[in-house]
Amino acid sequence: MLKPAARRIPDWKVPKQYGSWVFDQGSLTKRLIEASNNNFSVRVTYQGWAVPSLEERRILKVRERQKALVREVELLCFGEVWVIARSIIPKTTLSGYERQLQYLGDKPLGAFLFKSRVMTRSKLESVSLVKQFKEPVFGRRSVFFLRQKPLLVSELFMPRVFEASKREK
Repeated sequence: MLKPAARRIPDWKVPKQYGSWVFDQGSLTKRLIEASNNNFSVRVTYQGWAVPSLEERRILKVRERQKALVREVELLCFGEVWVIARSIIPKTTLSGYERQLQYLGDKPLGAFLFKSRVMTRSKLESVSLVKQFKEPVFGRRSVFFLRQKPLLVSELFMPRVFEASKREK
């Protein structure tokens, strides 16, 4: 399981060349599918019930020992990892229609979220990881709400994404 060691950074510290991905408000899934000419897949690396980190609990207002569904995935384009994502879904969110979230398997969470008419999203927070990778890794996190029920999504962009964005221009 990923250790959620990403630390929040001010938006201005995100290098300009990364901004178009980190601050994009649209569906990351859709953008990756387009950037890879539909050569996109999801690899689930972990899914299970766990106690979220202190920071994740604070963001979601989850009690200290309360477990949530933790889902960690790699988003692959051309068979290579472009994004590592971690989703924290409180048990209270998994009721009614949203119960389906625990059965996504290798389907992208973004497709579920962005097709929902009742989805809203908090402001994006930019994050950075420095020690875990050879070069700094930038990402973002935000809380999605489905019928006012929260889930936290954190996404880390591997350097491959930024190489691709150079080709997009």
